[in-house]
Amino acid sequence: MKKELLEGLSDEQIEKIKACKTSEEVLTLAKKEGIELTEEQLEAVSGGCGTSQEVQCPECGYSSRNVEHWDNRYYRCRNCNHIWLKPQYDY
Repeated sequence: MKKELLEGLSDEQIEKIKACKTSEEVLTLAKKEGIELTEEQLEAVSGGCGTSQEVQCPECGYSSRNVEHWDNRYYRCRNCNHIWLKPQYDY
């Protein structure tokens, strides 16, 4: 994770985040520690591409910040857990 995305976190929280092996572990830690992640931090943790491309869950309609890039070929909605293929793999 970029250094500027860790601003506002304590040294102890940063060390815990660095010890995480997956984005799911980071998100679980943030929830457990009561850390409020910004939209940019959520995008970085979830493997987002950092573009302004709008991705919306076809199941519940939630937008990009609630959708994570999952397993390189799929999106997963953090709201309803719906998983769907990214368009480039949808053939």
